Amino acid sequence: MAETGASPLPPTPPAHSPLSRAEHFVWLTARVLEQRRFAYHFLSGGADAVETALAAYRNEDGGYGHALEPDLRGPVSQPLHTGHALRVLDSIGRCGGQRVERVCRYLTSVSTADGALPAIHPSQRGYPTAPFVPIVDDPPSELLATGPVVGLLHRNEVWHAWLFRATDFCWQAVESLEKSHPYEIEAAVAFLDSAPDRPRAEALADRLGRLVREHRLAVLDPERLEEFPVAPGYAPGEHHFPHDYAKTPDSLARAWFTDEEMARSLDHLANEQQEDGGWPIHWRQWAPGTALECRPMVTIEALRTLRAYGRSIG
Repeated sequence: MAETGASPLPPTPPAHSPLSRAEHFVWLTARVLEQRRFAYHFLSGGADAVETALAAYRNEDGGYGHALEPDLRGPVSQPLHTGHALRVLDSIGRCGGQRVERVCRYLTSVSTADGALPAIHPSQRGYPTAPFVPIVDDPPSELLATGPVVGLLHRNEVWHAWLFRATDFCWQAVESLEKSHPYEIEAAVAFLDSAPDRPRAEALADRLGRLVREHRLAVLDPERLEEFPVAPGYAPGEHHFPHDYAKTPDSLARAWFTDEEMARSLDHLANEQQEDGGWPIHWRQWAPGTALECRPMVTIEALRTLRAYGRSIG
């Protein structure tokens, strides 16, 4: 047999376990990055291999592109790609040092006038892009793009000049939320979970939890989906559940839901594993390749969430 150069991995999980079925799906369909991430999180693979795979998406400006976020195609760096890269680095304990200094220089270069991030920089124009992603010449600051990045940098005790104004923007944006939608709330949680002022973060999280329940932004009983509206502009059936907000038990969003509500949510998540071993995506699908690239990403996160709550995955 030819030498592959791959690190030896431990035996695969028991056949037919959720993890074993997901592993088959990942080897069958995933990009190299998601294969390496799966190996790292579930098969004792190394962090170096993940970082090497991620480096293929990095550009000379310090940002990330090349469809790291599959709904944005083309080579150019984008804030959403770069936020995705930071999440990967954080998940393997590598969110620091010179690699993050380069990222912060890129974030500074694309910031809006108030020091925050746009969701889409206009350099994306001309490349294939999901039709639900607007590209404008003077994009506004977006909590959706800024909150998760700022939260991750604080979580990893990164200090950079860019962070000061971006953090102020996030506080103000979260404090002013009155009507919102699930992805924006999730971005707010990603910021609050690691924001430096813990009493302020806890108070704001409590207010957001009341907003989520008042506006029925989380499905509290998966057997009664019809009672929970889908947010305007979302795909049919693009519901969000308690586990989408509280991805780990130590998230501030965990306090928004009762034990019974969270148990139903996790049962629903576990039951969503499909015949091919992967988890589905629920947002709008606009090209076959992007859907195929997204499903392994969603599968890895589903397994990580189930494991974080102590659910058996095999």
